[in-house]
Amino acid sequence: MEKIYIAFVDTPGLFASALHGYLKQKYIHVLLSLDENLDEAYSFGRRNPAVPLVAGYEREDKERILRSFPDADYMIGAIDCTAEQKEQIREKMRLWYEHRWRYHYAVMELPFIAMGRAVHRSRHFTCSSFAAKFLSDAGITSFAKDESLVTPKDFYEWDGYTCIFRGKLRELVEEEPVRERAMLLAGTETVYEG
Repeated sequence: MEKIYIAFVDTPGLFASALHGYLKQKYIHVLLSLDENLDEAYSFGRRNPAVPLVAGYEREDKERILRSFPDADYMIGAIDCTAEQKEQIREKMRLWYEHRWRYHYAVMELPFIAMGRAVHRSRHFTCSSFAAKFLSDAGITSFAKDESLVTPKDFYEWDGYTCIFRGKLRELVEEEPVRERAMLLAGTETVYEG
């Protein structure tokens, strides 16, 4: 078995506060990664960490995010998949990234989503709907609701999700070798708390 990694982020800010108010969840941002260190990770989010209104499909840069949000809380988990499923996601992530300016954050859809009404506009996604689509298209998981209504909590409450890290982004970036040693000693089923 292979693994796909899904991370959840709690960042500060006005836009984030509005999402916290609606979702009533600690983690409001979701990203998918091909590795547990988030070296190749993608999401629908800010194109520049400091500017919340300019958003779309982007490759995550944890060093750049760290400079903007040094105290951001992260939770990372692993989801089992086959080698074929992981390769399908890898190819799709890279293809979308080559054409990233065609994909946009679903800002206009947020009020409808808040009312529980599924809305689809071509090439517009939230971070959660993007992750739900990629995982569903690869046959890894699906939810009993429309992809546009999936929230971060749906992923970390899913039975196939195993938490492997919970802590500050700073700890993840600066103490990565410590985390890797802890995971090797304890096994990936154990959570490393930063």
